[in-house]
Amino acid sequence: MAVLERPEFLALNRSIRSACSQALKEMGQESQPFTLQSWINMHDRGGFNFLHMHEGSLLSGTFYISVPQGSGQFVFRDPRPGVLNSAIKGGVPNGHADVHLAPSAGLMVLFPCWMEHYVEPHDSDEPRIAIGFNANR
Repeated sequence: MAVLERPEFLALNRSIRSACSQALKEMGQESQPFTLQSWINMHDRGGFNFLHMHEGSLLSGTFYISVPQGSGQFVFRDPRPGVLNSAIKGGVPNGHADVHLAPSAGLMVLFPCWMEHYVEPHDSDEPRIAIGFNANR
């Protein structure tokens, strides 16, 4: 749970800390101290992540290292019950639509910890590799 503490990831650690600090500043939390929790997500053919969120963190994110052709998308779902149960569907105000992100190597995605998300199944013989992280109090 401390992948970003390894010396070979020092530059990435700094970039992620900077992005988290900027996001927290924009949220009015610039003085909020945080630590980084980090891990490797490696998916072989058929690998995926179930719908989940990172309760109790300040922010969550992923940095993509290897994204071969056939990698499933990263999908976000608004967890608000009023939106999920609305008769209005699609990417319109107060409508419900999942947001699908096609990742690429070198992409960092930062999002609120309460945002529900999942990863679609991986369809390649080459593994998809990403570093997941949380900014925690």
